[in-house]
Amino acid sequence: MAYIKKVGGIGQSKGDRIFYTVNDIFLLVALLIVLYPLIYVVSSSFSSGSAVSTGRVVLWPVDFSLEGYKTAFEYPQIVSGFQNTFFYMITGTIINLVMTVLAAYPLSRPKMKGRRFIMFLFTFTMIFSGGLIPDYMLMQRLHLVNTRLAMLIPGAIGVFNLIICRTFFQNNIPEELFESAAMEGCSHPRFITSVVLPLSKPILAVLTLYYAVGHWNAYFNAFIYLSDRSKFPLQIILREILVMNMVDPSAVFDPELEASKYGLADLLKYSLIVVSTIPFMIAYPFAAKHFVKGSLSGAIKG
Repeated sequence: MAYIKKVGGIGQSKGDRIFYTVNDIFLLVALLIVLYPLIYVVSSSFSSGSAVSTGRVVLWPVDFSLEGYKTAFEYPQIVSGFQNTFFYMITGTIINLVMTVLAAYPLSRPKMKGRRFIMFLFTFTMIFSGGLIPDYMLMQRLHLVNTRLAMLIPGAIGVFNLIICRTFFQNNIPEELFESAAMEGCSHPRFITSVVLPLSKPILAVLTLYYAVGHWNAYFNAFIYLSDRSKFPLQIILREILVMNMVDPSAVFDPELEASKYGLADLLKYSLIVVSTIPFMIAYPFAAKHFVKGSLSGAIKG
């Protein structure tokens, strides 16, 4: 085959260049399709309520305003929702990581008896469950209904994440490493804290991101088990505003804002979407360097 030119030391024919050009155009179009809604949401959040409600926002902000963000943080339920969500996310993620590591490590050791059967029991729950009513009755018998523990205990271990973590330990923490440590008198708990965890930073970063995102977006357990509004996470408040379009006018304290409440609910939708995604937009770059390595190491059996 005759090559027309070389790019990066690899020859490309005319057909190759056409293919890559078409491929680039297709990916660019796909990027624009995905990117435009995000730009629209951000632009709408920085526009006035009347501009949003009348559909004048197309690409850039119209009548630039911070009205939506100001109102969002003056709305008491939104502030308490943020506080509750941060509590559920931080506390829940710590519980998830501790429980997942404590379950994944013994299941990854080839000398553990019955580990295949125990793993089968974990996997079985991914396919079959008791259903919503038995779950609620169980939570009621445990006196967890309308408590913060209802957001933390039921999902203490994610089976999918457990499988990834167990596979990572199998591939990267050989049994010989523990045997050599045991010769120096090292126990399993000491081995986990001193050897396993320092060698497992990539998978721990991935699991932290998975669990934290799950807690940040969780609303179903709160919707079912919580009735006290002071315990509601942010997602329940967002649901009321985004789906049910509920905004309490008495929560707006600024007289000027009171006079321009037209379109406030629509404006709040976009402002809250932006605010609710900022924490993970900030946190993701710190976990990104471990993300691919941890995911692949935990998903591929070596």
